[in-house]
Amino acid sequence: MLPRPLRHRSLRSWTRFFSSISQGVEFNGVHYPPDAFTNVRPSILSHLSRNIYLQRDHPIGIVRSLIEKHFGSSFVPITALPPIVTPQQNFDELEFPPDHPGRRPSDSYYLNKDWMLRTHTSAHEVQVFRSGIPKWLLSADVYRRDEIDRSHYPVFHQMEGARVVEPSEMEELAKENAELERSLAAVNIEVQDVSTIGDSNPYQKWHNLEHAQLVNANLKHSLNGMIYALFGGLATQRGCPLQVRWIDAYFPWTSPSYEVEVLFDGKWLEILGCGVMQQAALTRSGKILNNSLIVLVQQSPGVPKDRVGWAFGLGLERIAMVLFQIPDIRLFWTTDSRFLSQFKEGTVSQFQPYSKYPNSSKDVSFWINDQEVHENDVYDIVREVAGSLVEEVKEVCDRDLGFGFDD
Repeated sequence: MLPRPLRHRSLRSWTRFFSSISQGVEFNGVHYPPDAFTNVRPSILSHLSRNIYLQRDHPIGIVRSLIEKHFGSSFVPITALPPIVTPQQNFDELEFPPDHPGRRPSDSYYLNKDWMLRTHTSAHEVQVFRSGIPKWLLSADVYRRDEIDRSHYPVFHQMEGARVVEPSEMEELAKENAELERSLAAVNIEVQDVSTIGDSNPYQKWHNLEHAQLVNANLKHSLNGMIYALFGGLATQRGCPLQVRWIDAYFPWTSPSYEVEVLFDGKWLEILGCGVMQQAALTRSGKILNNSLIVLVQQSPGVPKDRVGWAFGLGLERIAMVLFQIPDIRLFWTTDSRFLSQFKEGTVSQFQPYSKYPNSSKDVSFWINDQEVHENDVYDIVREVAGSLVEEVKEVCDRDLGFGFDD
């Protein structure tokens, strides 16, 4: 709902709210001068230091901590990487094509042409691999221009994890897999693995097949255990086993690749994507592990090719909304004590609504002469002016006749 004094503002007057970025952006003592790419708004910049995923009693922080606890101390948690990155980090090092839509200012937030807000945690992947850490969990806030409704927000949180196994560790990995399999057999979980290995989802030819199979099994056992640690209690409360399904997927940086789903309220919900890491993903980082250099086998056949790794990525909000039964993603950003006081570290509890006021729909119309305006530009204007008062914005009339939005 738009407050009444704001409903009749013109598009031109709304843009005055953005004048504060005309001098550039200051963050952590660094000045980023504006240019034609600059499109980040003060309402977005205000999130950069919130760090709700680090708050122990916040639902996002609770989910992050539960995952880190499941994997244990051998996985290094990484949580302090800055949100401002270069397009090279965010796109080029991950082999995004030059025409990928994610590069467009209509989809991503730019401070200027040289600096942007990361759109995914993978923007730090090469940096982390270069550090030589063999097992890690990276959590961070990420930023994407998006629509306004209950399930979308321009700021959200991701976690990705990775493990790289040396050839000398494979025998120990086989023992670990057997122990993980025994542990899963002892809990109330049913895993439907309908994934396949074949031409469309192959092992990589430069990997030792036996080693790749061991790492693939470790990936599945590890993530099944993590999913049970998160959702097992909820399933038990409902008097049924936790049902998990593995299906084939495609990701540029893993092969084979999978998506993992959980059955919830009669529907399969996608929880995460994962797979055996492409050797090229390690190659991009230059050096990794034991100060040794990894390059593609095709480039240097003499380089050991048995090192194999797995990786996964997930959205913390998606999991938290299911676990805590939170109906609106924007609630995660509230400072209202009626929300925050409901949650405690290490505990999953059901959210109790505290507002029963009905929605109020309003129409906003405006004309644009010879200007190209993306829907995300309008969404940013609404967020800047009305903040969290607006629950949803929808385009309701013909673009050729002008813009009309219902809120």
